[in-house]
Amino acid sequence: MQIYDLTQPWDDNCPSWPGYPNAKTYYIKRLKDHKVNAQMLEIPNHCGTHLDGQRHFVTNGIAIGDEPLDKLVTKGVIVDISDRVEDFSVYTKDDLLAQDVEIKKGDALVVHTGYHKFAYNQPDGDEERYFLKHPGPDLEFADWCLEMEFKWLAIDNGSMDHPMNGAIRKHRPDIARLAEKKLGDLDALFPEETYHIMHNKLFPSGMIHAENIGGDIEQLLNQRVLLGCFPWRMIDVESSPCRIVAWPGMG
Repeated sequence: MQIYDLTQPWDDNCPSWPGYPNAKTYYIKRLKDHKVNAQMLEIPNHCGTHLDGQRHFVTNGIAIGDEPLDKLVTKGVIVDISDRVEDFSVYTKDDLLAQDVEIKKGDALVVHTGYHKFAYNQPDGDEERYFLKHPGPDLEFADWCLEMEFKWLAIDNGSMDHPMNGAIRKHRPDIARLAEKKLGDLDALFPEETYHIMHNKLFPSGMIHAENIGGDIEQLLNQRVLLGCFPWRMIDVESSPCRIVAWPGMG
């Protein structure tokens, strides 16, 4: 049985979500002193491939360690829209439905924009394009996800939301000005009440998502697969680093 790893390789150079502290790994014991190597890991939950839990946006939401495995291991589809998007593109459900692969109700849905190639550890790495300029969905996309009753979602860049429909717009006003030159009035395109719509509208229903995926994803474009997402089993924690794998031919 062949298994494909959709997880972004990680080290402590991996950038966290903008504004969050960066990760650290360091030795607390060394063979020369203690006859054993041991390390300490300090990592924000939103660094590298991770699963945003319901509690990330819902006060008393489900903790990440309480998400059931029969939800996280499920049939799904990897949909490639990379030839339809560029910096700041706003994609729609029609961009996904135009691909030569069946998207079924109740799937786990993985969207491939191609922006994983700009991750920090890639030859074309570009943190600003990856986190600040990546494509994102229009406002109707969230409604379609609810209609399709997807188990969970995943994206190969910094956020499931468009970067101009979240914290980035205020965090980097210079980037927002660039986006506005391409997209027009951002307040009209993404009104304040739709802020982080892919989080705020979907998470209350239990439809959570993984961000910063990558790895072997290009080998499975427009294919149905069995997907497995494995966050740490942590109590009272809102989100978690995770490992995401896919089994082809089982979707």
